[in-house]
Amino acid sequence: MSEDHTHVQEFFGARAADWDRKFPDDGPAFTTAVAEFGLRPGDRVLDAGCGTGRALPALRAAVGPAGTVLGADLTPQMLAAARQAGRGAQGTLLLADVARLPLRDGVLDAVFAAGLIAHLPDPEANLRELARVVRPGGGLALFHPIGRAALAARQGRELTPDDRRAENNLGPLLAGSGWDMTSYADEDARFLALAVRRA
Repeated sequence: MSEDHTHVQEFFGARAADWDRKFPDDGPAFTTAVAEFGLRPGDRVLDAGCGTGRALPALRAAVGPAGTVLGADLTPQMLAAARQAGRGAQGTLLLADVARLPLRDGVLDAVFAAGLIAHLPDPEANLRELARVVRPGGGLALFHPIGRAALAARQGRELTPDDRRAENNLGPLLAGSGWDMTSYADEDARFLALAVRRA
C-alpha cells in the first residue's frame, strides 16, 4: 500500500460502498476478537481505521452504555458507509488520521485496530501515537479476520520476511512504540496480537 494518504483514501473510497458485501462473513470474527480483548464496562475505546465500523457494535456491547466508543478513519466514504449501516449509533465517528489523533494524552483505555498496520506510513511513529492516547496499562488489539498466509493467498502474493505482522517483526515494532505484546495468534481464520501500553 502506498504511503501517500491520497492513494489510501482513493483505494478505500472506491471500495467503501461494497466493502461489507464483499466480506459478509467477518462479523463473528470481529465479535470474538473484541471478546478476547478483555474490555470492561465503562471503558473508553477507539476503533482506529474503523472503515465501515464493523467492530463498533461489538465494542459498544463490551463497554456498555457507560463506556465511550470512537471510530476514526481517514476515508470519508468509509465513514459514510458506517453511518448508512447504522453503526454511527454505536459510537462517535471521526474523520481523522490515526497518525495525528485529535485526542488528549492518556484519554483512552484501549485501541482496537482491524487491518490497520499494513497501511501505516510510519508504523513505529503511528503506533507511538496510538500509545500516546492510551493510559499506561491500557490495551491495543491488532486484528484481521483472516491470518497472514490466508490474506497473502487472497491477494495473490507471497509472505515475505519483512511482513510487519510476523511475530518476530511485530514484537520489536510494538516495543519500540511504547507497547508490550502479550499474546499473538496467526491462524487461517484470524490474526490477533494483543499488547499493553507500557507505564
